[in-house]
Amino acid sequence: MKLYDLPPSPNARRVRIFIAEKGLEIPIVPVNMMTGENQSEGYLAKNSLGKMPLLELDDGTCIAESTAICRYLEEMNPNPPLMGRNPLERALVEMWHRRMEFEFLIPVITIFLHTGEMWKDRVTQIPQVAETGILNVKERMEWLDRELDGKEFITGEDYTVADITAQCAFVMAKAALGLRIAEDQPKLSNWFTRVSSRPTARA
Repeated sequence: MKLYDLPPSPNARRVRIFIAEKGLEIPIVPVNMMTGENQSEGYLAKNSLGKMPLLELDDGTCIAESTAICRYLEEMNPNPPLMGRNPLERALVEMWHRRMEFEFLIPVITIFLHTGEMWKDRVTQIPQVAETGILNVKERMEWLDRELDGKEFITGEDYTVADITAQCAFVMAKAALGLRIAEDQPKLSNWFTRVSSRPTARA
C-alpha cells in the first residue's frame, strides 16, 4: 500500500493526519504537480483525473478522493474510531464532516484558486468570487464559534474526521489567504488550539 501525495494540498493533508491518528505506517510518494507529474501516462492510469491524494493498495486497486480513502482506512482499522462507533454517531460525524467540507474547506480552496499567483495561468480567476467567498467564510466562522459552545470537538467529546477537515481548512485559510479566527470567537479559537496541539497536526 502507498499514498500518492501532494504536500501543500489540504485534501492530501487531511488524509495524512487521518493516517497518523490511526497510527498507520503507509509509504508516501510525493507527486510534483508543478512539473506535470500528475498528468503523466503512468499516473493517469491510476487516477484519470490526475488528482491527489490517491491510495494504491497492494493488489493495484486505486482509491481516489480524500473521504473515500479515509472511509477505507476506517473500515480496515476501526480503532481509534474517527468516523463514529454506531449508526447514530456515524450519521452525526458525516453530517458535521459534510458541513466542514461545504462551509469551509471547499470555499477556502475556491478562494485560493481565484487569488493565488500559481493559478493565474491555470484557471480564469474572478475577483468577485474570492471577495464573496471571504465574506461567507467569515460568517461561517461566527456560526461555528456558536456551535462549539459546550463542545471540546466539532461533534462533541471525540476528535473525528470532521475536526481534521476543519483543521486543514483553517490552516490553509490562515497561511494562504490571511484569514484568521477573530478575537471575539473564543470557542473557535480554543478548538483550533486543541486540534493544532495534537501530535498528528504536523502530518
